[in-house]
Amino acid sequence: MNRLEDFIGQKLMIGIRGTRITPETVEIFRKTQAGGLILFRPNFESSSGLKKLISDLEETLQRKLLVAVDHEGGRVIHLAEGVTVFPDNWAVGNTQNVEYARRQGEIEACELRQFGIDLNLAPTLDVLTENFSPNIGIRSYGKDPKLVARLSAARIEAMQRNGLSACAKHFPGQGHSPLDCHLDLPVLSATPEEMENVHLLPFREAIRSGVDTIMTSHPIYPELDSEKQPATFSKKIVRGLLRDQLGFRGVVLSDDLEMGALKGICRIGEAATRAIGAGHDIVLVGHDPEAQVEVYRHLLKAYRENELSRKELEQSAARIGRLKEKRSERFPQLRLSPGIDGFNLARQMAKGGIRITKKTSVLPVLKYQRIAIIFPKLSSLNSRILIEEEMLDEGRFVRQLFEERGVRLHAMRIVNLDPDDLEIQEAGADIKQSDLTVFFCYDARLSAQTKKLLDRVESLAKYKIAVLLRNPYDEEMMSNETCVVSAFGFRKVQIQAAVEAMTSKCLQTV
Repeated sequence: MNRLEDFIGQKLMIGIRGTRITPETVEIFRKTQAGGLILFRPNFESSSGLKKLISDLEETLQRKLLVAVDHEGGRVIHLAEGVTVFPDNWAVGNTQNVEYARRQGEIEACELRQFGIDLNLAPTLDVLTENFSPNIGIRSYGKDPKLVARLSAARIEAMQRNGLSACAKHFPGQGHSPLDCHLDLPVLSATPEEMENVHLLPFREAIRSGVDTIMTSHPIYPELDSEKQPATFSKKIVRGLLRDQLGFRGVVLSDDLEMGALKGICRIGEAATRAIGAGHDIVLVGHDPEAQVEVYRHLLKAYRENELSRKELEQSAARIGRLKEKRSERFPQLRLSPGIDGFNLARQMAKGGIRITKKTSVLPVLKYQRIAIIFPKLSSLNSRILIEEEMLDEGRFVRQLFEERGVRLHAMRIVNLDPDDLEIQEAGADIKQSDLTVFFCYDARLSAQTKKLLDRVESLAKYKIAVLLRNPYDEEMMSNETCVVSAFGFRKVQIQAAVEAMTSKCLQTV
């Protein structure tokens, strides 16, 4: 590889549409010479289908790709079979069990490598604060930076020891972001001392652990860069802080340039040039073929006109090449076959992650005769992220969980994630006719309609339990008369753990 076009292509990681290669897919890769492929939920039909997709694409292009996926566990899982569905990081953080994180890394390395995946864009090293975090939240290991550092380092080391590259994200830390970068551009005003003592600590530990890649974040950090550039465009943050001060020598990736955080600043071609100029090795353009071609052409022009350094391009290509060499075997022989071990580990994590607060005297639910359940329609998410097969029929799944624990339900209502007024009104009838209402709350902070339904439960229910799924910060909206069970996620094992906790006669509360 010595053509300028080939070098530039190595700096692109792009997503594709569908579960099979098409002439359009091949044409995009030939137009951009992209060296990286990122997989999403729509690319997965079956285990064999995914392997064929990767093999067919590489065979047609006659070159090896760097294949990546966001496989964080919990909320962010795209593969529908052949992987253990672990709970969210915050649940794991609640256990404070480093061995759990190590075993998770070991298992997911073996599972992802069997699909031919080289790079897991995980774990999330963002440290939470007391402020509500709409995007990171349960994706983080929690609020203790030392705990986040220990758990993430153990998982990274285990992944990489078993043949899967890891990615520490989102540098320099956005656990305190009040906005979601997918939609908006946050400005994070943490002091340099706060950044050093809280948010950077896990990244320092990840670098010491030998993490192969680090992904940056989009927010503006005015205390780290006085020019108030988004971190994606900031030489002070990428070159000065990450490379020079922290000494990271691996591959630096941008977050997806298509996110709303950058759209109001410049076109995506310019965004790519500014990100590369800041020091990124790879820029991620996940979805739009036109944007992917625009990025490539803009970079080609920038290098030809010496706006970007060709010497740095060659150095960057060498780093990417070393990363690819580590994962040169596409479908390696597995040293482990996780099977039931993975599921048992996920159950242990979920059970250890449950927290019960506020009016705990409401429990256990076994003492009530007429119990109403309100549960969100999680199946509506299945086109974007994995929803486990057993949970696609939510009513059957939840009813069976309670019946297995000896609880017969009086009423079961499945509501949309953003329920309309009629759904809320009809739920009110069930609440009035019941002794106990159990409301599985998806996210009352981000949905005004879910908050309205929560208020309905609060005002009408004689006794009530709120099971918090996506957003544990929702507890702040609950009255002291509501028992709160925080599951820190909505995966099957987490909902099972919540039901077991509610029906147990030996309660452990915090």
